[in-house]
Amino acid sequence: MPDDASIFRNGTFHADTWTFPADDVPLPPSGDIAVGKTRFLAEIQTLRARNGGIGVVLNPGEDPDGIVEHLDRITLVALRFTKYSDGRPYSVARLLRDRHGYKGELRATGDVLRDQVIFMLRAGFDSLDVAHAGTREALRTGSIVGVRHHYQPASDEAREAVGPVSPWRRRSV
Repeated sequence: MPDDASIFRNGTFHADTWTFPADDVPLPPSGDIAVGKTRFLAEIQTLRARNGGIGVVLNPGEDPDGIVEHLDRITLVALRFTKYSDGRPYSVARLLRDRHGYKGELRATGDVLRDQVIFMLRAGFDSLDVAHAGTREALRTGSIVGVRHHYQPASDEAREAVGPVSPWRRRSV
């Protein structure tokens, strides 16, 4: 596996095609870029005029307010996990998918660890930026096994079956 292939999506690793310029760096004229929420809102017209995908990076504590009306133009929303014990990005992921109907790529970045992978996928993330070597190996070998029976529905309910006797019980398929 190449060293630059750190994005886990659809069961395999891929190279990252996105650029994440700092707020004080000029935007490249083309290519896929993702910027912070503040810069996105300040430079929305410039971003829309570029040739390439537009992404937004949300840090813990930032909500999707302000970007919701632009979700149809946003190709990537990256939610940062600054530490494994902070669950706020899970809530934002569910809001984006379930309440706001976001269909683009939803990426978990930062402190992405093997114990969280199943929960991230159930919350609506479809790609993971994995830097942790042990987690990368566990994903590569398919050794992450999750709980298959749930009471809370997943963001993508098509990935689970509802029990015939107890409709509140769900099983991952």
